[in-house]
Amino acid sequence: MAEDKSFQDRVRRIGELVEELESIADPAVRATTKELMQSLMDMHGAVLERTLEVISETGEPGLELIAQLGRDPIVSSVLVLYGLHPEEVDTRVLRAVEQLKPQLRKQGCEVGALESTEGMVRLTVHTGEHACGSTAKTIRANLEGAIYDAAPDIISLTIVGLDGQVASGFVALNSLMGNSAMAESARLGPGGAD
Repeated sequence: MAEDKSFQDRVRRIGELVEELESIADPAVRATTKELMQSLMDMHGAVLERTLEVISETGEPGLELIAQLGRDPIVSSVLVLYGLHPEEVDTRVLRAVEQLKPQLRKQGCEVGALESTEGMVRLTVHTGEHACGSTAKTIRANLEGAIYDAAPDIISLTIVGLDGQVASGFVALNSLMGNSAMAESARLGPGGAD
């Protein structure tokens, strides 16, 4: 798990550097730096995409390997960043909630309706009569954590049924990218088309 922590630290640092990049006073330097970043991302994205294509060409074993890579927390994050994850956002969200349901039941909570469409997630939660505020906060934190870990590329998350509809402080992937053009490029992948 130290590997996961180190990776998360790197992701945080990249976010900080992107923010610093936005504050560069000289527009020419800022534009050149952004172009360099985008060129590196495009190159890495093309290599990753080609790697997955080569693996998939080996048939069923390759497809299983790609699925396994999609389940690895670190690899999955990078595949999401480049728009190459083998599973759709909605599938990843549904699996994360399903895996969390037994733990939620132990806390006296049931997930009611779960809608996940094009990265917009809305879920209804029902807590027992005796659930206190701290239980609701714990449930919210668990749900948000599981969903954002599985699908950091979601657009929005709404949890209905828990007291105190407080935002989690989650930073959307496209905001870390720095601007909409970079976010769109990441969404479309290296080829630039849906």
